[in-house]
Formats: sequence, C-alpha cells, structure tokens
Amino acid sequence: MKVLAIDCAASLCAACVYDAAAGLELGRSALDLGKGHAEHLMAVIAEALRAGATDYAGLGAIAVSVGPGSFTGLRVGVSTARGLALALKIPAIGVTTLEALAAEAAMAFPGRTVLAALDAGREEIHTALYDKMLVLTYGPAVTTLPEATALAIDNSAVLAGTGVAQIAASAKRGFDIGPQTATADIFTYARLAASKGEGERPKPLYLRGADAKPQAGFILSRQEK
Repeated sequence: MKVLAIDCAASLCAACVYDAAAGLELGRSALDLGKGHAEHLMAVIAEALRAGATDYAGLGAIAVSVGPGSFTGLRVGVSTARGLALALKIPAIGVTTLEALAAEAAMAFPGRTVLAALDAGREEIHTALYDKMLVLTYGPAVTTLPEATALAIDNSAVLAGTGVAQIAASAKRGFDIGPQTATADIFTYARLAASKGEGERPKPLYLRGADAKPQAGFILSRQEK
C-alpha cells in the first residue's frame, strides 16, 4: 500500500509518498513557509506524487499531522487529507506531532520513556508521555513548565520537541535529547500512519483555543421588529 503523508502543523508544508509494504519513502516535497499552507499544499502534494512516480489512483491511504501546532495550518492539512480520502474512497489517518516526535526520539534512544514537549507560549508546554513501548501514558495536555519538568524528572525521560531547552533549564540538569523541532520528519508521519491502520476520521488536536478572537465591540446589536 502506498501512503500519502501531509504535514502543515508548523512552518513546513510537506508531503511524501511511502510504500508501506517495502517500508520505503518513494518521494517527497517540502517548503518552509511559516504561513500560506493553503496556497501551496496541493502543489507540494503534486510534486511528492511526481517524485514518487505515482498518482492519486495509486494511493491506499492518506496520513496527516493533526497537531498540536499552527491553528490554521492544522485546519488546512486535516481538511485536505479528509477531502482527498473522501474523493479517493480511502482512509485518512491522523498522527499527532507529539507521537511523531516521540517516535523519532525512541529511534535514537530505544527502550526509554519519552516526553514530547512543545513550547506553546504563555508559559505553557504541550506535553505527552510515552512508555518504553511508545504507548501513550499521559496527555496530550497543556502543562506548566514546572509540571512538565516534574514529568521529565520523575520518569527519567528522553526529551523531544521545542520545549526541551526550557525543561532542561528548569530542571538544572541534563537529559538525553531527541529532535528539538516543532514537527517530525514527514517520513515519520507516513510510517506511523501505516502501522496504525484505519480508525476515526482525523481532526485537528487543539489543546487551547485560537489566539484570534472576534472583537465584540464591533458586533451590531440585533434589532427587534
């Protein structure tokens, strides 16, 4: 089965084609955008399909990063994955950024507990704890820095994600450290999705609301007739 993986959770707009039977990546495309995923995603997907010498008809599943991450980017990625899956009559499979980062850390430090931690601003850390078999044991959740630090220390965890430096500084000790990025490599999403198989339709994982809020002061009052 060939899997198309999509990631718009952070600054990257990335896609790859993965041969699940062979365990091989066939082709990829990625742009470091920051913003503008909606305008570029379909072109990135088309390039990944060309690089993988396949087309939409040759796909057996769509994988997508579901967050936590960019509020708008997640909506773009997940809605595209679900739309393609519906049109092609194949499953769409969601993978969180936290589990993908944890999987990469586990590759570097096998048989260890992993704490995936993303700096969410506002002195908050998005965290998830995975045991030695990469089974989720805590989260995904919004924690304070002291709470995330305690999780790391109490579980002698390998750290991964953009919250690593804050946790290490707070703990005043060293940790084994995996990727310190906001998202994992696109290949990791494809591999994890292929191992999961079909489940519930993916939806964005928002651990807090959007920063942008309606300006209530400009809302017109309803006029009674």
